[in-house]
Amino acid sequence: MGAGRVTLPDTERSVLRVLGGETVWPPPAWVMRQAGRYLPEYLATRAQAGSFKALCYDPALATEVTLQPIRRFGFDAAILFSDILVVPDALGADFELDAGEGPRLTPTATGADLARLAPELPLDRLAPVLDAVGRIRAALPSETTLLGFCGAPWTVAAYMVAGRGTPDQGPALAAARSDPSFMAALVDLLVQSSVEYLAAQLEAGADAVQIFESHGGVLPEDLVEPLSLAPIARIVAGVRERRPGAPVIVFPRGRADRLRDYAATGASCLGIDQGTNLAAARVAMPSGLASQGNLDPAALVLGGDALDRAVDAVLAAAKGHPHIFNLGHGITKETPPAHVARMLARVRDAA
Repeated sequence: MGAGRVTLPDTERSVLRVLGGETVWPPPAWVMRQAGRYLPEYLATRAQAGSFKALCYDPALATEVTLQPIRRFGFDAAILFSDILVVPDALGADFELDAGEGPRLTPTATGADLARLAPELPLDRLAPVLDAVGRIRAALPSETTLLGFCGAPWTVAAYMVAGRGTPDQGPALAAARSDPSFMAALVDLLVQSSVEYLAAQLEAGADAVQIFESHGGVLPEDLVEPLSLAPIARIVAGVRERRPGAPVIVFPRGRADRLRDYAATGASCLGIDQGTNLAAARVAMPSGLASQGNLDPAALVLGGDALDRAVDAVLAAAKGHPHIFNLGHGITKETPPAHVARMLARVRDAA
């Protein structure tokens, strides 16, 4: 998948057509974190669940919040409601999400900490998430693509080493320098676990999957290959060995300088963040490879003419290429739902 145009029947889901290399116009659209805190119905369901973690592991409620933005807006793709940290949680690095403070995990900062984790992913611990995947696929309109996802090994490792999110991923970078064998072993465990998890999501009913390399932008040049590019390539190859031809989106946030290298991981599509010039990114990418993004989430909060201009700029840069309209990062809780409807209407009216 990826390079080269693959024309699918018109009855196929438009997102899958783009992931196959076809230019679809107007482009299909969804937004990262579209099931989330900007929607009052999500907040009501989360209150019912009692906590974010409980919501992730309740198949019925996770299905409900995944479907809410599809019912309200009719996005062309739904993305499983879950979190990248369910993988370390299943391995034994328990996580919680504290209101206003972000995620907290049992730190995995040394070889001794790593030895306390499961040596391979206990997939049964993620059975509620996989149950939700099947329920969502059964409930979605046939034309709507269902996306599963995981975090890239470096991004997940950064949370695991620090036991929380940090502004610069300093603890994980220090561990990579001071104990490279520990970091390599942690990344290896996460590669193997991610292959198992993504393949299971596809088996359960996901049509495609996305790998979030949210913290790739902090990696110095000598660590990009061993900690980001090579692990992602191993995941893509491992998933395709289990599920031949599976479409895989790779989102290398903050790595506009290495887009051609990320394309070489086997990605079907590259996510482009809002800090990257989309027209320049298209030049840097193989011509037949799909792109996704890159509307600034702040423009969506602002709304009005500024939003219209920002949408039009993305559309102008994407026209003539296989592209999925999306944000350059996740939607924020301050976003008025009416602005999302306005954005989608402008995308779908694109000439």
